[in-house]
Amino acid sequence: MTESPPNTPPNSNSQHETIPTIPIEFVSEEEMALIEAAYAATRSSLSSSSSSSICSPTSRFQTHSRTIHSITLLSKRGLNGSSELDIEDSDYLKNPQKRIRVAQPFLHRFRRKRALSVTDITATEWCEKQMEFSLLFGKRKISKAMKAGKARHVKLEEEVVKKVKVHIKSVEDSWALKFINFITCANQLLFEGITRELPLDRNPILVDTKTRVRDTLPAEPQSRNGRLQLMCYKYLWDTLAANSFPSGQFFDFFSLNRSYMLSKDIRERTASSGFPAKTLDDVIQYYINTCSMLPTSHDRLLLRYELQKDQSVLGEDEFAYNPDWLKRQIQSNLEFWLGEREASYTPQEERWKCRHCQFASICSGNPFPNIPRGSSSSSDHSSSSS
Repeated sequence: MTESPPNTPPNSNSQHETIPTIPIEFVSEEEMALIEAAYAATRSSLSSSSSSSICSPTSRFQTHSRTIHSITLLSKRGLNGSSELDIEDSDYLKNPQKRIRVAQPFLHRFRRKRALSVTDITATEWCEKQMEFSLLFGKRKISKAMKAGKARHVKLEEEVVKKVKVHIKSVEDSWALKFINFITCANQLLFEGITRELPLDRNPILVDTKTRVRDTLPAEPQSRNGRLQLMCYKYLWDTLAANSFPSGQFFDFFSLNRSYMLSKDIRERTASSGFPAKTLDDVIQYYINTCSMLPTSHDRLLLRYELQKDQSVLGEDEFAYNPDWLKRQIQSNLEFWLGEREASYTPQEERWKCRHCQFASICSGNPFPNIPRGSSSSSDHSSSSS
């Protein structure tokens, strides 16, 4: 997170002289996990119908069953090739002529108590069919490029903050740590004038660093995907800065006890960080106060591309925030996640992605069925730090 005056590129050579000790444990699996979770709980400026559908546990949709090779039955098979079906298929087996069955939308089936993340949105935009397969069969494999990008991300974090392990005893403790993480970094942004590796001026400029295996800039689909990610971050940041966090909806959505007494370890950590809290609700109140002091982010966003082997800068993509385009992308995502339509294949002109997809052998949209999957993948652009 950086800040710079309009039309002035951020200075990547600025360094923070001291590394503060922040007594928290960072969640590395998904960036900005707290802000991403707030995506589901915060009042969205998207259509009210879509928003209400997200929070409705009773929403269902109808899908057409195809043949034994359809995704409906494939979803019942194990990765080891087992064809064992679960109880949901009993009616299908009794009446093989039946072609319609009721199923849960992917949102309720796989994100019921997690909510959609920015990673979910960008992965869906990359290829809805790949996202469908990864939900049904497990996450995509971690490549060497992805591991290298994650290591770079950790290194960038350590330039600014120092990680400290904290033991948690409940889901409330886990959420408290996420909020504490945000509060601590926001205070660093507000009072020390820096977060990550770059200094501030006025409005924060969101910067995302992407690592590349090859010394080339990404193709347009990769650049588009990166811009979508950064625009999501800006939308979420500005929403938190402009609106009061709906704590009631948050506790209800994730079924959390707001009066839960935090573990002794976490209470000691919050006290040493300057905001003593006994319950999860106390942490939320500190969080709301912190968000009220945040400035809205700059309308200019920046993607920086680095070569993995030596961290040299390959180029920068500075672009303007486009709220209308972002809204269309998210609404299209929600149609898939809410089961309003089946997963779309990636466009014909982008089917080169199939060469690097681990699910290519079972995807009917793959135009290269006889070509072995390559060792590189879309992960060439997916490792990042913002």
